[in-house]
Amino acid sequence: MNEESQGPAPRLAGPVRNFSLQLSPTPRGARLARPLATEQLRTWGLPSHPAELIVAELATNAVAHGRVSGRDFRLSLYVIGDTLRIEVTDTRGDRLPCPQRSATDAESESGRGLLLVEALAERWGVVPGPPPCKTVWAEVGTGPSGTGPLAPPR
Repeated sequence: MNEESQGPAPRLAGPVRNFSLQLSPTPRGARLARPLATEQLRTWGLPSHPAELIVAELATNAVAHGRVSGRDFRLSLYVIGDTLRIEVTDTRGDRLPCPQRSATDAESESGRGLLLVEALAERWGVVPGPPPCKTVWAEVGTGPSGTGPLAPPR
């Protein structure tokens, strides 16, 4: 059998880095996510803005809407080339997130977290599974202002 070769695999711009940890599904766990992510980004020499805000929102949502008693949530950071991918996995795959375009109460202090993620991230989404989990993810560039080239959406 003949197979055509596409040549060598494309090289990524820069190292591939990852960081992942489990946190308790409590307000304390959600609060810890931000400084732990910020410190990891500092260790990698990357800017923390806007990633720290995205981490805080996704972790808070995992605790507020994805909490199952006794089941932790996972925070993962991946840097591939010029892209930082933030993932938060919780154990409520039956509750998929959706941004609240209009709050019923204009004075409400909650309900706008995903709108913030949408505004700060270059793209974001949710991946169901494996049951009973879901992963909410967001991507930002790793340039000095938190922006950088991203591959087109797939």
